[in-house]
Amino acid sequence: MNKYLNYISALAVSTLMLSSCSDFLEVKPRGTDLESNYYQNQDQAYKALVAVYDVVGWQGGNLVTKEGVAMAASDDHYGGGEGAGDLNFVNMDKFLISPAQGPQEDLWRKGFSGVFRANILLEKIPSTAMDENLKKRYIAEAKTLRAFFYFDLVRLFKNVPLYTKNITTDEMYNVTQASPAEVYAQMETDLKEAIAEPGLPNKVVAATEGGRFTKGTAHALLGKVYLWQKKWAEAAAEFKEVNGTPGQMNPTYGYQLLGDFGNLFKGGNTYKFNSESILEITHTTLSGGTWGGGGAASTEGNILNIMSGPRGYTAKTAGAPDYYSGWSYFPVTQSLFDAIHFDPRYKYTIANLDSLKRNGIADYNAAAGAQNTGYFMEKWIARNSNLPTGAGDRDLNWGQNMYDIRLADTYLMEAEALVMGNGDLTRAASLLNAVRARVGLGPVAATMENIKRERRLELAGEGQRWFDLVRWGDAPTVLASEGFVAGKNEILPIPLREMDNTKIEQSKEWGGTK
Repeated sequence: MNKYLNYISALAVSTLMLSSCSDFLEVKPRGTDLESNYYQNQDQAYKALVAVYDVVGWQGGNLVTKEGVAMAASDDHYGGGEGAGDLNFVNMDKFLISPAQGPQEDLWRKGFSGVFRANILLEKIPSTAMDENLKKRYIAEAKTLRAFFYFDLVRLFKNVPLYTKNITTDEMYNVTQASPAEVYAQMETDLKEAIAEPGLPNKVVAATEGGRFTKGTAHALLGKVYLWQKKWAEAAAEFKEVNGTPGQMNPTYGYQLLGDFGNLFKGGNTYKFNSESILEITHTTLSGGTWGGGGAASTEGNILNIMSGPRGYTAKTAGAPDYYSGWSYFPVTQSLFDAIHFDPRYKYTIANLDSLKRNGIADYNAAAGAQNTGYFMEKWIARNSNLPTGAGDRDLNWGQNMYDIRLADTYLMEAEALVMGNGDLTRAASLLNAVRARVGLGPVAATMENIKRERRLELAGEGQRWFDLVRWGDAPTVLASEGFVAGKNEILPIPLREMDNTKIEQSKEWGGTK
């Protein structure tokens, strides 16, 4: 939806450049349209919907994204950065964050910014003068978006306030946290209602509506909500609706595995919103973001593209990769390198800079990058062939999209639900082996060990691994050497300033009372 994001500056919701959820409600609108007289017609409702979608791809002013935080926390990456490293990510990697210091404030702010925007739209749109069928679609999208934001919030923080309506600043200070069960129940309700309402389409036209949620998106997200609650049968049913017959196109939603795994990560426009994409985070080269204008928080470009590249990269031969010199974040661990080195997905996943350097093909400044291993994330490194062409700072305006959910992911999640729930193991094997067959690998049995291995290799660098380890209960063992403490580091602490003058309590895992 990025082609529509220019409308947002005229929308009187609230800016994302805020320090807490209470500040979000106090900010004065930038444009000339006040909230009290907005939402009067279809055009205004559409701009309000775009404003909710805008938060899906929001990036924090401290370079924080959900994907980056999850990558740093996993066993596949270190935090990296320049010199001694970026403490937001290095401390996340070493599990040394605290309520006062870490990436959690940006993630909290993002989630509740999205929730508030969705709630305002849901409150205002019933009285908006517009086509009724289109109104139903907007309502369904807003409910799916609210569930999307809450799914991240409850996984990341566990104990969060549950807002289902717009509230005043006075009310904000008296809000208490809901139980995780209540938040999950609300997500289930929102998603079921969004699926049931006739307005949510089965498909969208990528050229004009790429990035908007469909019924397939809602089913996939509901499947994940069930999976995290260990509701195996319900999760499997939702994923089956999305996946259809393994290896074949889903006739309802059009989903199908791409034939070439490498095409998933091409940085240009050719493979955006492809048949494997279920929930895609959109980015553009045209937003014109600048450091003076707010940096990563002000751009619709993909900040992970520049963060993932090796520092001081220079090509030495004509056949060298056309990487754009980046900032050396998220260096790949030896553990992931060893696991994937002889897998067909290796060359699309890992950039072996030390090998390029040894062979005189290319060079980079290994000493300038924190926690350098010589291995980088090939999937996301910016390339000169995809240079931003619009206004603004080049580093802030890369246009590669990211996947939040793609079909290989849902294949493997359905297989997991079937195995864990003693379901159809023949189907589970078909799903697992369709993912393997796509890259030329032979069939294996549908076991959790094989599913876990496949998810690691298939989804490396996509922000899934840490969440998987936590969901499986494997994090305390796998991440023990990095300082992970069982019963604590499965979630992030509530940001310290969110508890100032409010009734919000710190989680018990982090020394609080909630």
